[in-house]
Amino acid sequence: MSLSDLIRQHLAALRALLVLTVVTGLLYPAGIWAVGQLPGLHDKANGSIIEADGRPVGSSLIGQSFTDADGAPIAWYFQGRPSSAGDGYDGLASSPSNLGPEDIVDTAADPALLATGSDPEAAGFAPSLLTQVCTRSREIGAREGVDGARPFCTPGGVGAVLSVMGTFHHDGTVTPSRVVSVNEPCPTGRDTPTSAFLAEYQGVRVECARYGEDYSVGRIVPIPGGAPTDPAVPADAVTGSGSGLDPDISTAYAAIQVNRVAAARGIDPALVRDAVAAHTTGRELGFLGEPRVNVLELNLDLDRRYPARATAGGE
Repeated sequence: MSLSDLIRQHLAALRALLVLTVVTGLLYPAGIWAVGQLPGLHDKANGSIIEADGRPVGSSLIGQSFTDADGAPIAWYFQGRPSSAGDGYDGLASSPSNLGPEDIVDTAADPALLATGSDPEAAGFAPSLLTQVCTRSREIGAREGVDGARPFCTPGGVGAVLSVMGTFHHDGTVTPSRVVSVNEPCPTGRDTPTSAFLAEYQGVRVECARYGEDYSVGRIVPIPGGAPTDPAVPADAVTGSGSGLDPDISTAYAAIQVNRVAAARGIDPALVRDAVAAHTTGRELGFLGEPRVNVLELNLDLDRRYPARATAGGE
């Protein structure tokens, strides 16, 4: 190949590189940005940033936690959904918990490590999705002054699940010879739990779970219990969204928080209900989804109109 041909090919490649750089690196991004500034798209394209006192405090599209330094919910704020995104609502770690509806058996903590003062997680405890839901429901019920009971949960706030061992029959039934409450570990030095959620199952005494024993040999049976089928604590209060970033809660979850927030701010609950209604968005197009309440916008509005004494002087 002659030198002139080589130079010609390199110049053609350089021209193609320059053209593609201008088109894909400048014109296309600029065009997309310009489209994003059109009315109706502007806020979302720019992140739907919310400001308070002239400074950005969050986005209406991404939830955030309203907890103190110890992770406890702040009484005068509405609380959002649980989040598995990083330490909670982390936009760089958007994700669900990846636990499914069949995740109902806890991984028990090592009692020897617990005896040394280790926290349950460090001792190996990993709650199932069912136990997480039960625990959250019980805690929210206590905090909001409503019944936190829900089906398949023990009064103690763990999954009501049995391992039924015995003789299995061809018709799918089992004649139990031993029954274990798999999510209720035995207290140290005891063979039976101090308060089992169920005394017996089909005439067989229910045992507590002994650390290290494998109960998967039995039939895993979740027990509905006597809780109402329509719990007072709604589902979105105890389960996270697929992204872990959902900024909204249901109107039902907002409703059970009204009295607590009103008491903490020292105002009439009717004023809080009016604020909730003002920040409630209806179904998309009138029929898609459910009405929802934006937690950040609601809390900022309450701070502006009815500041709590604890926040008036700064936290």
